[in-house]
Amino acid sequence: MTKLFDPIQFGDIAVSNRVVMAPLTRNRADADRTPTAIMATYYEQRASAGLIITEATQITPEGQGYLDTPGIYSPAQIAAWRPVTAAVHAKGGKIVMQLWHVGRISHVSLQPNGQAPVSSTARRAECKTYTANGFEDVSAPRALRLDEMPRLVAEYATAARNAIEAGFDGVEIHAANGYLLEQFLRDSVNDRTDAYGGSKENRARLLLEVAAAVTAEIGAGRTGLRLSPVTPANDAQQDSDAQGLFNYVVEQLAPMKLAFIHVVEGATGGPRDVAPFDYAALRQRFMQGNPHGGWIVNNGYNREMAMEVMASGAADLIAFGRPFISNPDLVQRLRDNAPLAELNRDTLYGGGSKGYIDYPALEATAA
Repeated sequence: MTKLFDPIQFGDIAVSNRVVMAPLTRNRADADRTPTAIMATYYEQRASAGLIITEATQITPEGQGYLDTPGIYSPAQIAAWRPVTAAVHAKGGKIVMQLWHVGRISHVSLQPNGQAPVSSTARRAECKTYTANGFEDVSAPRALRLDEMPRLVAEYATAARNAIEAGFDGVEIHAANGYLLEQFLRDSVNDRTDAYGGSKENRARLLLEVAAAVTAEIGAGRTGLRLSPVTPANDAQQDSDAQGLFNYVVEQLAPMKLAFIHVVEGATGGPRDVAPFDYAALRQRFMQGNPHGGWIVNNGYNREMAMEVMASGAADLIAFGRPFISNPDLVQRLRDNAPLAELNRDTLYGGGSKGYIDYPALEATAA
């Protein structure tokens, strides 16, 4: 056994083990973007994870990019999330909400009044999203104006406060996978010539403003952030200097004393070696400025890899995504080196209980 099953505290969040449930979009919210009763059951079943990071949750109506994903901007949504957090806490778990704005990865049918999605750019992404008509090409965005930036930053802060009101232990700012904040970060997407474009300092400005606003609103000890330096997800082509860009971002984040940084290593859900990147150098910069912050790694980890990384001290926690879908008791299975159940890919997105809350735990499988 290694540190994988030991308790740890990072920021204001203390957890019973170092197995993290990564955010997983499952499209089970109501049409008004409120969580449903089966979502509370789903998260409760997985509460043995040291930390649960919820599915990405939009901070504003314009932040939605997929059908039936939940929000955290209305009183009804805050109220509907409370049974989720209460169920996880009743089982002794901890749960943070991932705050999401998809930017240009959206479709006009999902936007308020059918408006164009917003982004750092007016260039359309070459990818698809999930709408009432199935998978469709994303719509062409419009570039955000300078005078809109303060409103956008404030929406992140308000969403963070709403999450705390809903009973969450903290939040994770989603700055990964080609969504809005990464659309500003990467020079392969960001073609602006104003204060939010051009140099890496300018391209990182929005992310750093959001992080500062959220920590001011709910405290740095309850704030985490997700990065994916080289993933090609959602038509986010490689930055011309990914190492330099993300080294700078982490150097600027470290003094904020965030609870954790969560890094996708390689291509999200794909090859870990999609592009060269020195993740150890990134962690070193974070720990130099924030020695008590947690460093969460993610992407393609199995039991052996997780234990090796934990034993080496290269990470503080390991996030597992898809294994948690079909293995609600993943922590026990990892501890016992028990076989993992296969997931049903046909029920990943949308639908009801089938393929969502009907995966049996190990004891039920044995019986």
